[in-house]
Amino acid sequence: MRPALPGFREFYPPECALRNAIFATFRRVVRRFGFEEFDGPTLEPLELFTDKSGPEIASQLFHFADRGGRAVALRPEMTPTLARMVGARAAGLRRPIRWSNVGEAFRYERPQKGRLRSFYQMNADLLGEEDAAADGELVVLLLSILEEFGLTVNDFYLRVSDRQLWSLFLGSFGLADSAIGQVLSAIDKVEREGEEETKKKLGEIFHGNVAQLWAGIAALRSCNGTDDLRKFFSSTSLREATEKRLTDWDRLLECVASAGFSAHVAVDMTVVRGLAYYTGFVFEAFERGEKGRALAGGGRYDDLVEKLSGTPLAATGFAIGDVTLANLLVEKGLISDTSQQPIAFVLMEDAVRQAGLALVHGLRKKDLSVLWDLADNRSLARQMGRADRSGAAFALSIGVEEVAGDFVTVRSMASGAVERVARAEVGDWLARHGAVRLSPSLPSSSSS
Repeated sequence: MRPALPGFREFYPPECALRNAIFATFRRVVRRFGFEEFDGPTLEPLELFTDKSGPEIASQLFHFADRGGRAVALRPEMTPTLARMVGARAAGLRRPIRWSNVGEAFRYERPQKGRLRSFYQMNADLLGEEDAAADGELVVLLLSILEEFGLTVNDFYLRVSDRQLWSLFLGSFGLADSAIGQVLSAIDKVEREGEEETKKKLGEIFHGNVAQLWAGIAALRSCNGTDDLRKFFSSTSLREATEKRLTDWDRLLECVASAGFSAHVAVDMTVVRGLAYYTGFVFEAFERGEKGRALAGGGRYDDLVEKLSGTPLAATGFAIGDVTLANLLVEKGLISDTSQQPIAFVLMEDAVRQAGLALVHGLRKKDLSVLWDLADNRSLARQMGRADRSGAAFALSIGVEEVAGDFVTVRSMASGAVERVARAEVGDWLARHGAVRLSPSLPSSSSS
């Protein structure tokens, strides 16, 4: 027996049902916010990702030369594909552009819990709007998705920061844009690498007073609210330059408050996100508690679409992965029965097989999952055994007596209760007794 490759998953029916239920929840919520779903190629030119993230990203990708000699890679994320596709048709797209995607991505990394080489992500991106309300809309969407799964403020929170304020601050030390990106990358790793290693990196980038630079960085990282930010910048030469930006902060947080999510959000300037293309607000959702796993992340990337497609277009977006989210939902007991069991199993006497099959197919046309015993001349008792093993909620019996009386005998497999139901009304009866159409989803907090 040959196992799956390291970091790749096999989705047996129960796991596949859970995955599809998570996807259905993603799609349900983004539709409420007016997003349209799109998709793109799984295999892309390698340069699409190296142009965005630099040549070093290649070491993290599944990449190779195809038979035509082209350097290609399995997509590690959806944003570059989105940027290219939007840029190609930007002139004809209605603004703002609200696009979402649920798709598979690949990264050649060491597999570990919560991080695999093959994974699924839900992306939501809002393009063509510079106002901070667009960032607020994306933050509210992300929080709404997590809430839809039944997660509460006790389970997760969102950390919001600002690359624009960071860039203004670091620029005041005379750092060029390229150096600012390097400094922010170092700051992004400070919690993992420690203060001394970070200072060492800063010394390699900044040739001025590193102690003074670090003191300022530490002070800005300690800001945990807009009042702190105003106080910090009021004592610097950047007071006027940052005044409008802090008004943008007020606008973003107003959007969050209007949706009732203020308690879920923390202003946290330690979050900078290491990717160089972020230009404004950045945010990350984290599980509360000792594990503190990252659930989602995103931010504003106003320059990326132009860089990849030549079309200037403001943009903000986020991605949420399925691996860590599914682990959290299981641990919190928030996964209901997502199995794909049939709603009904039809038992039929051979003498009325045509009537029985007509019942089966009629119910299937009503978008209900229905099984029947494919073997010929099997007794009703043996068919009932099949029905019991199938996991069906109801057994529907149809024989000579039922056909003559134009009814169906319905048995609840859970309680054993038996009822006669008119043949024409069986579908409606099943709907009244808990049958659901074939659209998998997890229970929402609003409907539970």
